Amino acid sequence: DDEQPRPETSEQQLAQLRPAFRPADGSVTAGNASSLNDGAAAVLLMRVDKARELGLPVLARIVSSAVAGVDPSVMGIGPVSACRKALQRAGWTLDEVDLIEANEAFAVQALAVGQLLEWDSEKVNVNGGAIALGHPIGASGCRILVSLVHEMQRRGASKGLATLCVGGGQGIAMTLQR
Repeated sequence: DDEQPRPETSEQQLAQLRPAFRPADGSVTAGNASSLNDGAAAVLLMRVDKARELGLPVLARIVSSAVAGVDPSVMGIGPVSACRKALQRAGWTLDEVDLIEANEAFAVQALAVGQLLEWDSEKVNVNGGAIALGHPIGASGCRILVSLVHEMQRRGASKGLATLCVGGGQGIAMTLQR
């Protein structure tokens, strides 16, 4: 059986779940957080000329990347700074990006990042994110990247942004072009 999603879960069941971190008034529960799942991923990177020499398809080009850190007390919003830096390095605005894959450990974290970046939520995690699909620790970066590249390919999109909250206040982002 697949570990996610769980279609039999009701709103009533979700409302009864206890907060994970702040029992008295917390908002993060097992129902709005990503599950830890089994997973593996691999990505092959090389120069375009080498890929052509080997007869391999070029799925996308990395335009820029960035890492950033914020105070750990506001853990979860590291992707905001990382995305801004990656977009600046690419010479892009967020409005120019066709698709975004953003890892979300917790729903509230994803909402905060989206609100701070003011991105179009219709472009984000169009096939579901970590809350729906699971969070394979150690493979999430590749999972996000591969999901983004293949959806860009399906839609004929040219610009994509991938981002993760790394924990402890860190964020990472990468811009891709097809």
